[in-house]
Amino acid sequence: MQGADDVIDFWFVQHGKDDWFGGKAEFDAALAAGFADTHVAVARGEAWRWRATPEGRLAEIIALDQFSRQLHRGSSQAFAQDKMALVLAQEAIAAGADQALELDRRMFLYMPFMHAESLVIQEEGVQLFAQFDADLQKFMTGHRDTIARFGRFPFRNKALGRTSTPEETAYMAEQGERVF
Repeated sequence: MQGADDVIDFWFVQHGKDDWFGGKAEFDAALAAGFADTHVAVARGEAWRWRATPEGRLAEIIALDQFSRQLHRGSSQAFAQDKMALVLAQEAIAAGADQALELDRRMFLYMPFMHAESLVIQEEGVQLFAQFDADLQKFMTGHRDTIARFGRFPFRNKALGRTSTPEETAYMAEQGERVF
């Protein structure tokens, strides 16, 4: 298992927005080559010592929330660690660890709120994302609005073996290629 510093370096120093949100196969492959074993270990709870620092907490959340999406794109495993990532983010916020992070990094500590299929959690996410620019706030609000409308993210239905309603099917056709 690589360390928290390795996760932070890979995510923020070696890569950036184009990689994080681009869905590129090359990025997914680089992440898998360097961090597949780390992701498995973190998912088993073996990185709990990372929580001793704000950056370590962030690294654990990134491994659970973001790495899962990259490593298991299109499958149910992409979302399997969402609840653990959310609990860790909630604990970090309660401890004030989020405030010790630079704003651009703090966003990833808050991402589990954006990914939650709970309107209560989404509403809290809207409050947390109020400190970011208007584009990021709009993205968060869009997630919240989807949950308010459907109670879930329709784009996950196929991966999770859920049947889409006619309204969800129409919504997905309107939206184009997106995955929440």
